[in-house]
Formats: sequence, structure tokens, C-alpha cells
Amino acid sequence: MYFEYGITEIEHLKKRDKLLGDAIDKIGHIKRPVNTDIFTSVVHHIIGQQISTKAHATVWQRFVDKIGNVNENTIHSIDINELQKIGTTFRKAGYIKDFAEKVRDNEFDVSKLEELSDSEVIKKLFSLKGIGVWTAEMIMIFSMRRPDIVSFGDLAILRGMRMLYHQESIDRKKFEKYAKNYSPFGTVASLYIWAIAGGAVPEMRDYALKNNIAL
Repeated sequence: MYFEYGITEIEHLKKRDKLLGDAIDKIGHIKRPVNTDIFTSVVHHIIGQQISTKAHATVWQRFVDKIGNVNENTIHSIDINELQKIGTTFRKAGYIKDFAEKVRDNEFDVSKLEELSDSEVIKKLFSLKGIGVWTAEMIMIFSMRRPDIVSFGDLAILRGMRMLYHQESIDRKKFEKYAKNYSPFGTVASLYIWAIAGGAVPEMRDYALKNNIAL
């Protein structure tokens, strides 16, 4: 399953932001996988914190191979040391166990998240050990499929914005100006900005770099 968007979102973004619109035309439609199981997504994102995409995929596969179905009961049944052996840190393993126990004991109701506003979801997820604002925003995009999420805490988003708008830096004021233009389809804009940061438009460069060497 992919994040769904279409002509309505694209036309809005192209109308509101010519530079982004030109990039959209060059990149084409983006298929980004989503996982609508919020419980699994929380665990997946905890595991992926501060490691490369390749390492994340490897550790996640080991995790799934180890416990099978990812839910509060299977995680409850496995020892924290066994979780650590799959390649995650002891701290992350603790976060995962704590989250599973809270769900299992009905202290945290994952199903209720869908009823909350974006800011309320962030606040609720933030109450969990190991979940910060950025992780909450990624869960909102790649599991809950919220339509208007642009993360100031995401380094690739800031890099993509620098490349797109020919800026040496993106402060909060600039970020909010751009994000306001994208609304209410900020998530689709994020998909394209990530693509830009990853080199999808070869002629774009990062203006925070001098002579292609990071400052």
C-alpha cells in the first residue's frame, strides 16, 4: 500500500509554489509505502531511529523473523535481552517493551489515535518512552496517512528545501512560510522534498555546501 494522492493535491501545490511545481513535473508520481497498523509502525520507527535505511531494514527483518506477528502479546513474551540480540540497542528494546506493556495493560489505546487532531496525536505519542516529535510525525505520515505533515525536525526536509529554494539555511520562519503554502497537502509536498534531497532532480544542489564540501 502506498500513500495515496492525486490531481487535487498536485494542482494545489503547483498553483501555490512554482518551484515545487516544476520539480513535481520532473519527478512524476511518487510511490511511498505505508503501514496502516499503527502499533507495528510505532515499533518499526523506534527501531529505525538514528540508523541508516539499510540497517533499519536488516534489523526490522530480524525482529519479524524472531517474534513473528508484531503485537503487544508477542513482544511481551520475549525477553528484553533477546530483543537486543537482533541488533537494536538495549534502550530501544526497553522502549519497545514499555510501549507493548502499556498497550497490553490498556494504558495506551492505539485505536483512539485516529480520533485525535494532528497536535493531539503528537502529544499522545510523545508521552511514550522513545517517541519524540519527529518520530510521531513519521508515524502520522507513514501509518496514519495524515495529509498535512511537514517536519521541521527532519534533516532531509531541510536539505530538500535548501536545494529547492536556493537557500543556505532554512530557519523556522522560512520553513513555516513554505509549509503554509503547501497546506492542506503538506505531506505530498514532503514526499517531493524528500525526493529532491535524495537527488531526484540532478541539477539541484545543496546551498549549504561550499564547493561540494560540507561546511
